Amino acid sequence: MRKKKFGVIAIQSFALLVVLGTAHHAIAQDATTEYPKMAPADRYLMEKNAEIQLARSAAPDSISRDATILVLGRQGYETAVEGTNGFVCWVGRSWMGAFDWPEFWNPKVRAADCMNPQTARAIVPIALLRSRMVLAGRSKGEMVSALKTAYEKKQLPQLESGAMDYMMSKSSYLTDADGHNLPHIMFYTAGLDAKDWGSGAAGSPVMSAPYWFFSPQEPSQMQGLPPILVFLVMVPDWSDGTPAGQHND
Repeated sequence: MRKKKFGVIAIQSFALLVVLGTAHHAIAQDATTEYPKMAPADRYLMEKNAEIQLARSAAPDSISRDATILVLGRQGYETAVEGTNGFVCWVGRSWMGAFDWPEFWNPKVRAADCMNPQTARAIVPIALLRSRMVLAGRSKGEMVSALKTAYEKKQLPQLESGAMDYMMSKSSYLTDADGHNLPHIMFYTAGLDAKDWGSGAAGSPVMSAPYWFFSPQEPSQMQGLPPILVFLVMVPDWSDGTPAGQHND
């Protein structure tokens, strides 16, 4: 029964996992955005202790209790807790998703995420840059341009082998769509073909999507950005060990 229930949740949630580069590109193609511009900055902020708790819930306690914790301040992400195991836990906001995601400016998104050291070294600098620009009122176009310049000047590190992270929080909010959450683990690769992982094949538990744009309209969108493909694998339990059929709405 539990396996059947998890399968139903997985099917219903496949199109919902759009935060941080994990959604199917059809969402970006077909949906009409309800969030055409950034909301007031205060709507993206959280009470600090609540944000720390939510960030830690991304992974099992055996991992997150010794992780570095980032929280979003008025100038961008900042370190709230110094960790010792190399993992970094944080709560991603909607504007850390693909640039053509319809919910890019959705202020309700709270995506608890706990990155391993390889992912943290590549993604944290991106998060710091994007958050600073968002809270300074910069546009998506300006963010893309700044990222390209930073890579050109080698101010941002390239993705390493073995990059993965945990998104197993029972309390995350990933999208406005029904059933807005599902525990999963993500793997970041530098341009690997999705077919090499069997992504999207019948019966495969693996899903994938590009990190920067779901559906680039022109090659120039990606020019200057390193190709990053994100693979997602669903897991049956939340980080606290309870079955995936039980979550906070």
